[in-house]
Amino acid sequence: MGEMLRIRGVPHYYEWVRGAEGSEPKPVLVFIHGWGGSARYWQGTAEALSDRFDCLLYDLRGFGRSPQPPDVDLPYGLADYAEDLNLLLDGLNLERVSLNAHSLGASIAAVFAQQYPQRLDRLILTCSGIFEYNRLTFSLFHWASGYVVKLRFPWMLNVPFAEHLFMSRFLHRPLPSAISRPFLADYLMADQGAAMGTIYTAVSEQAAVEMPQVFKALAIPTLLISGQQDQIIPPRLARSAASLNPRITHAELAKTGHFPMLEVPGAYLPLVQGFLGDRT
Repeated sequence: MGEMLRIRGVPHYYEWVRGAEGSEPKPVLVFIHGWGGSARYWQGTAEALSDRFDCLLYDLRGFGRSPQPPDVDLPYGLADYAEDLNLLLDGLNLERVSLNAHSLGASIAAVFAQQYPQRLDRLILTCSGIFEYNRLTFSLFHWASGYVVKLRFPWMLNVPFAEHLFMSRFLHRPLPSAISRPFLADYLMADQGAAMGTIYTAVSEQAAVEMPQVFKALAIPTLLISGQQDQIIPPRLARSAASLNPRITHAELAKTGHFPMLEVPGAYLPLVQGFLGDRT
């Protein structure tokens, strides 16, 4: 069962996934989800790694089970979410952790690693990279995203196969409804301000300028994992990021899209386990 921790006036949902009860405390691995989602999709990955790590899952402000109260006015920049994570670790008395973050969460994690390198042991960025700024492309993306965010209705959950249609653009292979349906539910319940705010900050001219510097500055061992069929963040964007810093190891997984931890766990997990186990 999860718990809530208030951070800057916002109740943040978090939960622990640990191995057998009574075992000794292990190194902590924190998971960060992507845009429109929640920590729920990390559950299986965390369980698979819980024999070696105490896994901490949490929902970003305004997403999943971390609702942003209407009277709380906080910005939605990547650095702001990195500060939320810093305060979460403070609140849980965690000095040093490793991170595994996905998509938008990976951008937040990279900024966190730049700002608080002393708090990190290892960094895994799943489906991340450097966007190349194009004014027309970005403007069209923001315009389309605005409609996508505004046109959300609870009845969509009752439409047959709606979850599969929603997830199809993210995937190379379909996922069972038991996995896809929570994705749609999380998307429908996301706070509108957070959903739009993170789009405008993560996919922006400022981010296109600043994120290369963030990747260059990474001072800890970093694993950057891409799906070869990812249409959201194509592998070439990850290759551009990895080329900036010798501390970044880039790996591409075949036959998978934007969610390799769910589409090809048999390939994803050994890669992560090997990286986390390597302390050279």
